[in-house]
Amino acid sequence: MLSPRTHTCGVFRAQHVGADVVVQGWAQRVRDRGGVVFLVLRDRTGTVQVTIDERSPEAVREAAKRIAQEYVLQVKGSVVERYKPNEEMQTGAVEIVATDLEVLSSTRPLPFSISGETDAGEDTRLTYRYLDLRRPTLQHNLRLRHDAVLAVRNTLSEQGFLEVETPILTRATPEGARDYLVPSRVHPGQFYALPQSPQLFKQILMVAGYDRYFQIARCFRDEDLRADRQPEFTQIDLEMSFVTRDMVMAVAESIARAMWHTTRGVDIGDIPRMTWHESMARYGVDAPDLRFGMTHVELTVTVAASTFPPIANALSEGGIVKGFVVEGAAGDTSRKVFDAWTTFVRNYGMGGLLWGKVDGGDLTGPAKKVLDDAGTLIDALGASDGDVVLIGAGDAPSVHAGLGRLRVHVAKERALIPEGEFAFCWVVDFPMFEPADDGAWTPMHHPFTAPRAEDLELLGTDRMGDILSDAYDLVCNGSEIGGGSIRIHREDVQARVLDAIGIDADEAKARFGFLLDALAHGAPPHGGLAFGLDRCIAILCGADSIRDVIAFPKTTSAQCLMTDAPDVVPSADLDVLHIATTAEG
Repeated sequence: MLSPRTHTCGVFRAQHVGADVVVQGWAQRVRDRGGVVFLVLRDRTGTVQVTIDERSPEAVREAAKRIAQEYVLQVKGSVVERYKPNEEMQTGAVEIVATDLEVLSSTRPLPFSISGETDAGEDTRLTYRYLDLRRPTLQHNLRLRHDAVLAVRNTLSEQGFLEVETPILTRATPEGARDYLVPSRVHPGQFYALPQSPQLFKQILMVAGYDRYFQIARCFRDEDLRADRQPEFTQIDLEMSFVTRDMVMAVAESIARAMWHTTRGVDIGDIPRMTWHESMARYGVDAPDLRFGMTHVELTVTVAASTFPPIANALSEGGIVKGFVVEGAAGDTSRKVFDAWTTFVRNYGMGGLLWGKVDGGDLTGPAKKVLDDAGTLIDALGASDGDVVLIGAGDAPSVHAGLGRLRVHVAKERALIPEGEFAFCWVVDFPMFEPADDGAWTPMHHPFTAPRAEDLELLGTDRMGDILSDAYDLVCNGSEIGGGSIRIHREDVQARVLDAIGIDADEAKARFGFLLDALAHGAPPHGGLAFGLDRCIAILCGADSIRDVIAFPKTTSAQCLMTDAPDVVPSADLDVLHIATTAEG
């Protein structure tokens, strides 16, 4: 019979000696030593050793012989001091001598080991996620996630923020990815959209006078997935009225400081800032990893007179040339490695990679052909004897992306990234727009981001690419963990921005007229930011994938292997929703 639990498994210490207790949990380990059975009982708080020996009743000793790993047990007994403490267990100073033992549930054979690390593939672990979640690593990750979210809530509450929930069933709005659609039974042929973010609703809350809003918000995006993306994910979402960029960034820093201090005991120092253009020039990406060097050096002017075809052709077509140095790598970098790096950058649109080794003030390899005077190139890059130089030439987006990703790739290969360090930075002054494939302009963030006031006059002109936005991203260890902007709070400016990206007044009213109407009714200046909670927790845990910090994640093909979702819906159910499918099978 189930009895009230007196203690959880992980709480026992020397002061509990002599107590009569009732504990419940899973048998993590079972060792039968010929008349003496040792159980390690586990719940989410930890483990404790249970001993069944001559001090236990005969019925208990017999029952112990039938226990297997991961059986669910109830143990009654007395806490005693261990003859030989186990320093590897937090409860290792004591043990429980069982006076009663009841099997509450047994188990089938396990597909993989629960204790410690496992060599099971991810698909197997996701199929049996209820078992995977018992493992110490996953339990640690979810406890840390809880602590981080609690720290966020406390931090924002102390600063006067209100937690407000926004709708999950809403209407489709353009936010950069495809929407997940939900059919309406009572409105045939019409659909709700799951929110990609609470963007419009939090702006409307500012118009409504709520001043400081936050939400631990569920968001949904139908996009191609990878390790740091999920179709459904969680944001720490916030919005503030009557604020400048610096004010929003200060609140965001307080959130990051609270999470990192609470969960890792790390005190974040001053967070440096750099412009988007600086980040692209020095690192090739807009989310730079500052834990190691190998920053990029602009070489376009230095090599302007080069006649070497890869350089000359790139410059004649308006491209750029830049490079970086891998210090001390000349001795152990083979031609095979250079070939692999060349293949790597081609995946990002670069035509190839010019590499060389610095030896006696001269260069070897293809980089030697860039200039007749190798010393000029070596000096421009800041290289020394024994270093490797890597140079890219071509259109700016490809060179930035190729060398930017290569920088991180090389750092990982050569173990140059220090473990356990967290390097933060802000990236600011993003371009407002970027060219789309069809030659039109599209917002780099979203169409509700405010342009800098001094650039307003450029809207709708041939200088759209020069407009900077009042946007900001917070980066940690090469990952964007948070991003936001000051919003457009004037109806006329919002209409001009929408028109500049090809959304005329009629389409704007049809798609989000409710926001434009709200802006016309006394909207305060406002701005906000959203943290990617899953990504933050993955960095804090040192996890390679956000799937290891989400209780029930999807695969990279957006499937839940445990529930077998998505699944085919019976045609009768589709008929009720007035839906016909063209899919076969």
